[in-house]
Amino acid sequence: MTIEEELKAELKDAMKARDPRRRDVIRMIDSEVALARTAAGFEGEVDDELYRKIIASYSKKMDKARIEFEEAGERGREMAEKLAWEVEFLSRWLPTKLGEAATRDLVKAAIADLGVAGDLKASGRVIGSVMKSHKDQVDGGLVNRLVAEELAASPT
Repeated sequence: MTIEEELKAELKDAMKARDPRRRDVIRMIDSEVALARTAAGFEGEVDDELYRKIIASYSKKMDKARIEFEEAGERGREMAEKLAWEVEFLSRWLPTKLGEAATRDLVKAAIADLGVAGDLKASGRVIGSVMKSHKDQVDGGLVNRLVAEELAASPT
């Protein structure tokens, strides 16, 4: 079953169950896919790869917004919870990311392979190396943070 088919089934079920959270987030993804499909220069098909790309982009935006709402304290709590739920709901259609320990191991290996231990100016090369070889497996923000930590902690 394709992601599109799964989302259609989920939407149908959400409407029957009168579940506005599921219904709304699925409709938002459908809207984002429609925008991408009709965008100037779009070539290709509406397939699982496009859906994953759209879901990943949407989840990333909602996670950033969630953080901002959490920083607003009690006033933003309800919206932060809603956005956290959306990100969690959509995560099942995204590839599983490596945890912090496994990502740190990749970063350490890249630093060793490139021979840039202690060279803070080499962070872009290390990040590029990790992202190029493990793009779908790692979170870019986590890689960025871990590279900075490891290069700062590495002896020169």
